Amino acid sequence: MLPLRDDQPRYSTPWVNYFLIGLNLVIFFFEAALDPQSLEMVIRQFGVVPAHLAAFLAGSPKYPLVAIVLPFFTSLFLHGSWMHVIGNMWFLYIFGDNVEDYIGHFKYLVFYLLTGLLAMGTHMAMNLHSTAPALGASGAIAGVLGAYFILYPRARVLTWFFVFVLWVPAWVILGYWFVLNFLSGTATSLAVQGRNMGGVAFWAHVGGFVAGALLVKLFGERQRRYPYAYQ
Repeated sequence: MLPLRDDQPRYSTPWVNYFLIGLNLVIFFFEAALDPQSLEMVIRQFGVVPAHLAAFLAGSPKYPLVAIVLPFFTSLFLHGSWMHVIGNMWFLYIFGDNVEDYIGHFKYLVFYLLTGLLAMGTHMAMNLHSTAPALGASGAIAGVLGAYFILYPRARVLTWFFVFVLWVPAWVILGYWFVLNFLSGTATSLAVQGRNMGGVAFWAHVGGFVAGALLVKLFGERQRRYPYAYQ
């Protein structure tokens, strides 16, 4: 099921959401311009490698604290392919504007980063000895999806489903997405044994979604002074 757009009105311009989309795209264009060796170095240095945290916790001097903490932030703006970045930005474009509209611009930025960090933390906890770098905005975007699930469960989402295009309640789309990721993460954890596990970070999606659903009400609703709606 591919969401195309929703019918939920908003009351302010989601400039932080647009900024995040633009920033992710600019950084990916930079990645695309690198030669393979340089790109691998960037991903290794600025992506999250769970095994590095395991070594740090074990007392290894090889990875200082900054080398552990910094990738939690930088990894949220790196992507592995065109499909990776386009898919993430598409979901952020559709669902992020209403979440920003609800909690306000600055709080939305904090919310995005916080849920992204919690999502990556979930991935680390479930794959502590993996040496595969984790990267991508999908954990933070999962937080946005979790918030949307709580705030606008009955909003209608125009969805492409095989050869059909139809309006579907948001709770169906996002609930299906969450369950699919939870089951996929569980299956991966049960089936894969090894230190170099890569692929889709399903547990980051699960952790981000749950964090967004739990935290959005704590951030509170901003006062809407300037009514504006889009069609």
